[in-house]
Amino acid sequence: MTMRVEYHPVLGNLENQRRITIYFDDQAYQAYEGDTIASAMMAEGVKTLRYHEVSGKGRGVYCNIGHCFECRVRVNEENIVRACLTPVSEGMRIHSLS
Repeated sequence: MTMRVEYHPVLGNLENQRRITIYFDDQAYQAYEGDTIASAMMAEGVKTLRYHEVSGKGRGVYCNIGHCFECRVRVNEENIVRACLTPVSEGMRIHSLS
């Protein structure tokens, strides 16, 4: 089950967007050009993007505007980015942090 808005008065129709494949913890997911990592993962039902360094509890999207840093992920094995601000690209490899 997807949790996507299929029509938006400003963003247009979802069916007009190009579908791409991204990988989160080595599992393939579908996303659309224009998605952020956070919006793509939420639409696919993924809620945990990393694990707290001390408690080990799951963390996900909290503010979704780039202020809180709760949605940090590793992209392409080198960069740590905020998922809510980072656009997806074809074949992107995303890994949760622990």
